[in-house]
Amino acid sequence: MQVSVTEFKEKIKDVFHGTQDLTFREFYISGKLSAVCFIDGLADKRSIELNIIRALMDIKEDIAPPYGELIKTGTSLAEAAEPLSDFEAVITRISDGDVALLIDGAEEIYSFPVRSQPARAISEPPTSTVLKGPREGFTEDMKTNTILLRKRLKTRDFIVETMKIGRYTATNVSVVYLSGVTDPKIVEKIKERLKAIDIDGIIDSSYLTEFLKERKYSMLKQIGVSEKPDIVAAKLLEGRVAIISDGSPIVLTVPFILLEDLQDSSDYYKNDVRAFFIRLIRITGEIMSMLLPGFYVAVLTRHYQLLPMNFLVSIITSVHELPFTAEIEMIFVLLLFEILNEASVRMPRYIGMSLSLIGAIILGDTAVKAGLISSPTVLIAAMSNIGIYCIPDQISSFSLFRLLLVLASSLFGFFGLILCTIAITAYMLTYNSYGAPYVAPFAPYIASDIKDSIDKESLINQKQRPESIPNVNKIRQK
Repeated sequence: MQVSVTEFKEKIKDVFHGTQDLTFREFYISGKLSAVCFIDGLADKRSIELNIIRALMDIKEDIAPPYGELIKTGTSLAEAAEPLSDFEAVITRISDGDVALLIDGAEEIYSFPVRSQPARAISEPPTSTVLKGPREGFTEDMKTNTILLRKRLKTRDFIVETMKIGRYTATNVSVVYLSGVTDPKIVEKIKERLKAIDIDGIIDSSYLTEFLKERKYSMLKQIGVSEKPDIVAAKLLEGRVAIISDGSPIVLTVPFILLEDLQDSSDYYKNDVRAFFIRLIRITGEIMSMLLPGFYVAVLTRHYQLLPMNFLVSIITSVHELPFTAEIEMIFVLLLFEILNEASVRMPRYIGMSLSLIGAIILGDTAVKAGLISSPTVLIAAMSNIGIYCIPDQISSFSLFRLLLVLASSLFGFFGLILCTIAITAYMLTYNSYGAPYVAPFAPYIASDIKDSIDKESLINQKQRPESIPNVNKIRQK
C-alpha cells in the first residue's frame, strides 16, 4: 500500500469521523514530507517530539525506500517500530495509543509503542488486607498486572496469550498459564470461549465471567477472582489458568472449587495450627450463618418443645404481641440488613459509617421498642450476618441459600431445613468446573488434597500439586 501523507491524513480523519483529539504533525526527513498520527492523551507527546520527530529531523543524508533500517537507527526509542502494510492494523494501533509514522510514498506505515495512559499506583487491595505477607495489588493496567505475576514466576514456562474482545472497546484480554503444569485442554477451552465472544465492549473482567461459566444460570460462584498477585501466582503453580482484562484490577482464575474461598493468603504466612484454627472458625461461622435463621424459625413455629422452659418463656414473652409471624419477621430483618449493607457500600465513606450506626443501633432498637420485631430475631439475624462475612467471596450465593432455608423451615420445620440442606449439598456435588469437582477434596474424597483443606499441614508435607485441579505435572517438590 503506497500512500501519500495527504491521502493518509484524509483517510484517517474519515475513519475516525473527524474526532478532534486525533492529532497530526507533519515534518520533513531530509527533505521528504512525513507525518505522525496519534490520539492526544493516549500517546506520550513528549516522547514523540524528542525520540521520533526531532531524531528523524536530524537525519541529513538522502533517504530512499525501503525506510525500515532508517527508522530503526534514526529514532531513539527502546522498542523498535513495527512496519504495517494493513490499513486496519494501523487504525487498531492508533486506537490503542500507538503513534503511526508515514513517509510520503512509502510502502509501509510504522507503528511506535509510546503510550501514555494514566494508571493507578500499585497499592494494597481494599478487599484483601493482610497483617503478614505481600501487600501488592493488581491495578487497572494489564501490562503492570502481567509484570507483577512474572516477577514472581521467573520461568520460560510462563505463557501470556493476548486477544482483543469487544467491537467498540477492543479490550486486551490475556490468558496466562504455566506450560508443562497447566492442562492444555483447559487452556484451549478457555481460549475458544473467549474468542467466541461477540459483544460491544468489555468494561471489566466481570463481563468475562458470564461467558466462562459452565452453568449459565447457577447461583454458585463458578470463577475464581483475586486482586493479589501472590494468590494468582500460587494458583498458577497449582495448574490453574488466569484471565487478565485490561482496565480491571480483578484477575479471574479457572478451574474454581469451593475450598478456595475458605483459604486465605495469610494462612500460608502463619503457624499451621493457627491457620487450621482460623479455617475452622470460617467454616463454622459460614454454616452458622446459613442454618441459624432457619433453625430459629423452625423451632419457633413447629418445634418449640425442644427449647428449655426458661428460654421458651423468654422468647414467647418477646414475640407474643408482634404483628408478624416468625418467618415473616426473620425474612424482614434479613432483608433489612441487606438493604443497610448495600446502602453503606454505596454511600460516601464517612457518611457510610454514620449510616451503619443509625441502621444497627437506632433503627434496630427503635423497631424492637415499637413492637415491630423482637430482640431474639434481631440477635439471630445479626449473628447470621456477621458469620456470613467469614467467607466474603461467597456472600452472594450463601445469602440466597439462607433465605431458601428460612422458607423451607417455615413450611416444613426441621424436615424442610434438613431436606433443603441436603438439596443444596447435592446441587454442589453435581457441579464440575473445567474438570475440577466443586466440593473437592471432600467429594470425591482425595486424601492427598486433605493436607491443605480445612486442615493445613506444613508445606514440607505437600509434595504434590492438588489432584482436585487438572494438571499435567503432579510433582511440586522432591
